[in-house]
Amino acid sequence: MDIKEIEEVIKNTDEKELKMDWTRTWSKKYPVLANYQQVVDIEIYAQKIREMLDDLTRVYHYNKLDSMLVLKDILYHEWKGN
Repeated sequence: MDIKEIEEVIKNTDEKELKMDWTRTWSKKYPVLANYQQVVDIEIYAQKIREMLDDLTRVYHYNKLDSMLVLKDILYHEWKGN
């Protein structure tokens, strides 16, 4: 797939695809996603993530979706840089 094909798929994503269990789907490729919930203290990370999302919403006046997308993109770039 080239970038144009990926962009077209994203543009045509419907409500059914948005409700897909992406954790289960991706866990087939990355098994850690299937069982980290039993090992990781999720609430500690969830609280920090909520604080960052709230901060993006408050400081930059992003809605909840935009805040999540910005935070996800920052996380990706940090991961890619290391």
